[in-house]
Amino acid sequence: MALTPELNKQTKLKEVAEIPLQAPTVDNWSQILTFKAKPDDLLICTYPRSGTTWIQEIVDMIEQNGDIKKCRQAIIQHRPPYIEWARPPQPSGVDKANEMPAPRILRTHLPTQLLPPSFWTSNCKFLYVARNAKDCMVSYYHFYRMSQVLPDPGTWDEYFETFINGKVSWGSWFDHVKGWWEIRDRYEILFLFYEDMKRDPKQEIQKVIQFMGKNLDEEVVDKIVQETSFEKMKNNPMTNRSTVPKSVLDQSISPFMRKGIVGDWKNHFTVAQNERFEEIYQQKMGRTSLTFCMEL
Repeated sequence: MALTPELNKQTKLKEVAEIPLQAPTVDNWSQILTFKAKPDDLLICTYPRSGTTWIQEIVDMIEQNGDIKKCRQAIIQHRPPYIEWARPPQPSGVDKANEMPAPRILRTHLPTQLLPPSFWTSNCKFLYVARNAKDCMVSYYHFYRMSQVLPDPGTWDEYFETFINGKVSWGSWFDHVKGWWEIRDRYEILFLFYEDMKRDPKQEIQKVIQFMGKNLDEEVVDKIVQETSFEKMKNNPMTNRSTVPKSVLDQSISPFMRKGIVGDWKNHFTVAQNERFEEIYQQKMGRTSLTFCMEL
């Protein structure tokens, strides 16, 4: 029997090493932790709402040499599997990954400390996209509102506290971004910024092409830039999650692809919240060399 959205919203997160995660993921943790990565894997890594679907579509189009038909053979959530995804009785992300031929493209929202150890020992490639914390917080709030498998975020003010305290699914934005940034030189990691991708998509896409060891003609690159624009993807049923049942994502509350802009936080943060956030940001991120663009 399908749960009604009202019942679903009572969902509680569980924890692994103090990181809140969805209950089915935690229940499947032993399978996730023992996942066997391969040297030619490419793992797309993001904190939620940081351009995951966007970078995924870019990588897919590069892999398919810009062939739109091939990219549209399956909806985006059925393409690179999330290794931590679990929703029995459906096959888990690990199950799906294990069935894939090499070279595999996989994805995760896991922070570095929770990533299956085989990723660190197999010398695979990591592609990380970071988005400024304020826009990320706003986007995640609207996702929490429309997702029927996450807890109710409450009011914006309540959610603001939940987010800055790292009590959202996949944990603290600060720890996640900092964790991946600090190891970027120790492994084969391409670290990209959402804001740079908005400012100059072609330049950033060319970095990904090079990182993936591909060589594409200029016209193919231009086509990828065009096909992965926010407007194109928002209207593409293969990428806009419109096929996901309302009992999982209720897009009448908020669209999955909402605005895709830099600086939307200014429509949500009060002056007091912004001051408080800046103070917390300094405490948590003051010692890192990471810098983010907050508006374009």
